[in-house]
Amino acid sequence: DPAELLLGELARAAGVDPEIAEALRVPRPSGMDLDLAGAHHFLAHVAADLDRAGVGVLLPAGWRAGPARLGLAGAGHAEGPEGVVQNGARLRKDDLVDFAWRLVVDGETLSDDEMDALVRAKAPLVRLRGRWVAVDPERLRDGLAFLAERRASGDRPNVGDVLHLATTHPDDVPAPLPVESLRLDGPLGDLLAGGAVLEPLDTPPGVHATLRPYQRRGLSWLAFLAGLGLGGVLADDMGLGKTLQVLALEAHERTEDQPGPTLLVCPTSVVSTWRREAERFVPGLRVAVHHGAGRSDPGEAAADADLVVTSYGTLVRDSDALSRLAWHRVVLDEAQMVKNNRSRGAKAVRRLDAEQRLALTGTPVENRLAELWSIMDAVNPGLLGTASAFRERYAVPVERHGRTDVAEDLRRRTRPFLLRRLKTDPTVVDDLPEKIETVERCGLTTEQASLYRVVVDQVLEKIDDVKPGIERRGRVLAAMTKLKQVCDHPALLLHDGSPMGRRSGKIARLEEILAEVLAAGDRALLFTQFAAFGDMLAPHLAARFDTEVAWLHGGVSRRARDAMVERFQGGDGPSLFLLSLRAGGTGITLTAAQHVVHLDRWWNPAVEDQATDRAFRIGQKRTVGVRKLVCAGTLEERIDDLLARKRALADLAVRDGEDWLGDLSTDELAKVLSLDAETDEPDEPDDDPGEEDDDGA
Repeated sequence: DPAELLLGELARAAGVDPEIAEALRVPRPSGMDLDLAGAHHFLAHVAADLDRAGVGVLLPAGWRAGPARLGLAGAGHAEGPEGVVQNGARLRKDDLVDFAWRLVVDGETLSDDEMDALVRAKAPLVRLRGRWVAVDPERLRDGLAFLAERRASGDRPNVGDVLHLATTHPDDVPAPLPVESLRLDGPLGDLLAGGAVLEPLDTPPGVHATLRPYQRRGLSWLAFLAGLGLGGVLADDMGLGKTLQVLALEAHERTEDQPGPTLLVCPTSVVSTWRREAERFVPGLRVAVHHGAGRSDPGEAAADADLVVTSYGTLVRDSDALSRLAWHRVVLDEAQMVKNNRSRGAKAVRRLDAEQRLALTGTPVENRLAELWSIMDAVNPGLLGTASAFRERYAVPVERHGRTDVAEDLRRRTRPFLLRRLKTDPTVVDDLPEKIETVERCGLTTEQASLYRVVVDQVLEKIDDVKPGIERRGRVLAAMTKLKQVCDHPALLLHDGSPMGRRSGKIARLEEILAEVLAAGDRALLFTQFAAFGDMLAPHLAARFDTEVAWLHGGVSRRARDAMVERFQGGDGPSLFLLSLRAGGTGITLTAAQHVVHLDRWWNPAVEDQATDRAFRIGQKRTVGVRKLVCAGTLEERIDDLLARKRALADLAVRDGEDWLGDLSTDELAKVLSLDAETDEPDEPDDDPGEEDDDGA
């Protein structure tokens, strides 16, 4: 009987809910009136109890059990052409942004009218967009109070505030509800989305070089960040000209303005390189070097300079003095030197007072994501939260669990502040020559400089009364060989079997280069004219990088040589191939290498070119980077300068070998061989700025 069945079901429902039982006590029950509070109670609690009791309940369309998810959404707009970032000229850090917060319910951003309806509602049940929604009254009250407070203040955030907010992890935003979305229109949105088209800057006046298209885009990016006062990490692949882009930025800013000095911190081995590159590319830039035993107060150097160059070791030692100065910008070259945030170098960097910070590195992550956090925190403090929060949010999920979604979130947050171009990128390769040749100037250690002076004094004393001819020439050439050995490593001259240690500025620079090469998964050829040096260097590099190093010299049989070449070319061999210039300079193809390093110079350019052509030849599909290591202030540098001038002037071919040097007068020879006065106070390689303080803090 349907009537009896209905009565039975109603009785069961009445047993579950007293309100239903009360409604059935009237003579002809037909329904039950509920206010909003009663309706919320029924939907949130009674409906589930009825279902468990076997009584079916038809719920309103779109109803979801449990309170709705409440959050906040921000929307802002900065004036400017969408899709194009015009070098920061249209947008500055202090420019105000039209910005508003709104309430989000179950992922839908509410309009002003809908938020007003929530304010008027007295119950936790409201009707929004055609459906009933339950909200947590306390969380709703907190969210509405937050919105009311922001509206009442009338304060408009500036560009810097909004960019910081957009890149802050939602858990770190000071708001009572989670930030579910942040939408920015105009050039700000383009920047954050990574879709901004940087309008390339022309090569600034005063820069004696032609910037390639990708370098002009890099300069635009640097200028844009500088205009906003935001830090950045220029992480271009090795050989793409990070140095030139930074120098061009300094020149660009000084075409119309005179900002304060920039402090550039770099490894000891490239201090002189930065000074010389600045003199070469931007001769109008006033450069001071704060480095070495006889350095003056940094305030004196900064007073009359646009660019002050110092080493990480000097920064640690002079941290108090350098941190008292106000810098326009701090640039960290080889920024992986501060990848340990608890190191003395990283702490000294954080103490510096600067309007903007830039980091230059070809390897923003070598081993762990924490290294990226440390470098990014050095240039944009707080951007990625605390070290512990970063580890929990990103490092552990990505490194231990392979969470690609988390890795993508990290890329999104760092995208506006990190620019990395690779030589393998077609948009960059088209801009590059087939071969990039650079001279890397290295400093001497105290031991090297002392030995160098002794050799020079001895040769000048011995030849002073010797007439030009075979005997004089022989003595000069023997002395030059000794000087080149000193520049490579003291143990090569002393023949005492002493350990390599940290006794050579050239080896220190080589290790920095190879760390970047290996981190990129690339391969390198290393050429030396001294077999004894190769015997020392091969086991040293193998231990230093925990990798196999092939060593090809005159004592290697043809069969063994062919096997070494085949392994290197085949892809399963070592990444580092050390060769003597005579044994490996001709007759073999080693196109698997993307890098060539000449450890010491052979003064006939044709010999060096032949060695370089082991990698740079038909069959090579990638750009080859060629580096020639030269010790600053020494014979090596003077001959390199002389050869460069002769090549530039299309002069007569340089005579084979070095015999012509033996015909110089004693005074002329002294000028060529003697150590520069400015190199008279050499500094040891930096105390490792990556070492932690004794207290481990």
